[in-house]
Amino acid sequence: MPIKTQVSDNIAEIVLDHPPVNAFDSKIWNEIPNVVTELGQRPDVKVILIHAEGKGFCAGVDIKELAENPAAIVLVNQGNYDTGKAIHHCEVPVICAAHGFIIGGGVIMCGAADIVIASDDAYFSLPEIDRGAMGGAAHLQRMLPLAKVRSAFLTGGKIPAAEAYRLGGIEKIVPREELLSEARSYARTLAAKSREALRIAKQALNGIEAFDVEASYRWEQGYTFEMYLHEDSQKARDAFVKTGEAADYGDDAD
Repeated sequence: MPIKTQVSDNIAEIVLDHPPVNAFDSKIWNEIPNVVTELGQRPDVKVILIHAEGKGFCAGVDIKELAENPAAIVLVNQGNYDTGKAIHHCEVPVICAAHGFIIGGGVIMCGAADIVIASDDAYFSLPEIDRGAMGGAAHLQRMLPLAKVRSAFLTGGKIPAAEAYRLGGIEKIVPREELLSEARSYARTLAAKSREALRIAKQALNGIEAFDVEASYRWEQGYTFEMYLHEDSQKARDAFVKTGEAADYGDDAD
């Protein structure tokens, strides 16, 4: 199963395990919100910890599905949107323990979470500009300053965990081998508190946020649909599936 769960001592763990890179198709993206919501509503759960097996935390959307069936963007967008919303509005706090690559939908999960703990090899990336789409800038902007997000969004570049920590978007950075133990220790700190206090505190914190992340992300998704109507979008997906690299647009602007 690509999404595994377990509950113990008031802590629910969601494990992303879909080799080789935890890139999910539309079906899986639309399952994740239900998993988060159901666990968050359990009276024996005070905190949710999301972590991953494999090379990295999450590579986002399965581009191969979209290259073969562009119409799948509708279901993918819905799953991405609902995943971010489910984490952001989960009844209890959500911790993401992320390692390696945090791309696309992985950014959405971390950006929607309450706390992010990362390994020292982790990095955030929004490569959608080279994949024929738009990305999760709204969620990354919940973590990092606008100028840093714009630079990453427009270049498709990477933001190392150390830089994200320096800018205040990550709670802790630890060596890769210590990530899960550190995240579980943090989760136990929350699990020792009143569930009602945690629930009410999260509602209060969500209510005082500076901007509406769901509305902002939905705005972004509108431009993803616009991009998908352009031939350059399919060209980008085909190039990525074939070579793993960005498409060469050459002198297209001339």
